[in-house]
Amino acid sequence: MSLSTPVTAGLAAAVVVGAGLAGFGIYTAVDNGKPAKNEATLVVGTSTVRAEPACFNGGKAISDADLTKCAQQAAKDSEAKKLTSLDVRASDRVGVGVPKDLADKGWYAFTGSGQNRMPIMQGATGLTYSGSVSATTLMTSDDRTMVTVAAVDQQTNEYYAVWFFNLNNQKS
Repeated sequence: MSLSTPVTAGLAAAVVVGAGLAGFGIYTAVDNGKPAKNEATLVVGTSTVRAEPACFNGGKAISDADLTKCAQQAAKDSEAKKLTSLDVRASDRVGVGVPKDLADKGWYAFTGSGQNRMPIMQGATGLTYSGSVSATTLMTSDDRTMVTVAAVDQQTNEYYAVWFFNLNNQKS
């Protein structure tokens, strides 16, 4: 099934209506009967982008060394403006979606790092969409805010996929 322009516009409009409808719309768009591509989805207002994971080991746990390399490369890619990105304003709402098979293990999404992390989703299992969070709580004072999404087994704390996006902070 391919998504026509009206269907795509309808999915985008659902984001504005509310987190419940948006979650259903994103799940429908991501899980449309085709094999999972392991793409995560970032939604800002009515705009949506998808990205393949920056760290993925064919469905097996990712080693700590590979996670470190991946995070370092993502930081470089963020500075070079190479990450998949969307513009964001303080008045926007932000949501994230992950593939169902990875959501079943558990996942989280956040902006920032260390003690400055701002959660979009924390430790969810079985949910494919984060809901919708106010951008004002997520944005940093920089030109870009990096979003990290990670599929993590809640029992073993092993990472299975990590995605990175940039939110391009718009002043007005």
